[in-house]
Amino acid sequence: MTIGFEHPFLILVGLLALIAACCLSRFFRDRYTVRIPLGSPGGIPFKPPQKFRWFIHLLRGMERTGIFLLFIAAAGPLFISTETLWLNRGADIIFVVDVSPSMAARDMENHSRFDTARDMVRGFALNRPTDALGLVAVGNDAALLLPPTVDRVSLFSRLETLRIGELGDGTALGMGLAIAALHLKDSSAPRRSVVLITDGENNAGALHPETAAALLPELGVSLWIIGVGNSGEVPIDYVDPITKMRRSGTFDSRFDPETLKAIAQKGEGSYIPAPSAEAFAHAFSQIHEGEMIIGRSGTILRTKGFQEVCIIAALVLLGLRGCIRRYGGRALL
Repeated sequence: MTIGFEHPFLILVGLLALIAACCLSRFFRDRYTVRIPLGSPGGIPFKPPQKFRWFIHLLRGMERTGIFLLFIAAAGPLFISTETLWLNRGADIIFVVDVSPSMAARDMENHSRFDTARDMVRGFALNRPTDALGLVAVGNDAALLLPPTVDRVSLFSRLETLRIGELGDGTALGMGLAIAALHLKDSSAPRRSVVLITDGENNAGALHPETAAALLPELGVSLWIIGVGNSGEVPIDYVDPITKMRRSGTFDSRFDPETLKAIAQKGEGSYIPAPSAEAFAHAFSQIHEGEMIIGRSGTILRTKGFQEVCIIAALVLLGLRGCIRRYGGRALL
């Protein structure tokens, strides 16, 4: 954001007027002022207190600043900002995020799988401003948290409030994929896709994940599955959102990539393993390239005047100067 003026020459006029006023004031004061020393003959002449001189300088400074602010207001000050306007539509992408307790496992460079997943989604959203992104959570049941939208504030807010275990202890992958498919079937976006982020096998829900995945290619929706984590003992730490109790200890991760590969194959999609934070980031890079849409954009200029602020500031300074001049001088003397 920058500052501009509709009539910048008035600022120069204001500066010249103030300089001229200062010069003329000094000229007439020196030319037509008779100096009469006060004090006894041969003694020390009277001088005004030092604080009184500062008082006079303060009043003059307030007066000149107020007048100059009025010139600035007359010049039409503007806040100028540029905004990118996208001329074509991006992809519609729904992230299906596993929020079962196992996602609290801390094997992503001392961060949990869940927190790393949220960070990856945020970064993806920032890099693709034209995409409409949605969010589905998967636990013992599945729920649409946010339909596809370009509103990043709403997306980031919902990601921030999402908690591990808020949908129970299970993993209903089939229900999550089905909900995502339902909300993409009528989309007119040039590309539509579902990104499933999970570390477990399906163990809940009435719909098998392979059955749900098979619906996606029929609807023209692409499928990406990111398998997060590894098998083995992993430290785990999270607060249960229902009981408010902290759960920590060691989790025996039984990660099964073959199940996730089978789901991806049934949906004619891609399976990407993410055993580490680096591999997780690489998986999102692959999705970014695979769902690439060349965007066309233009730039618009937005302006907002703030003359009122300058006028109010000038009136406050000049009014305050008048009050100080009338009542403050007595206190100093």
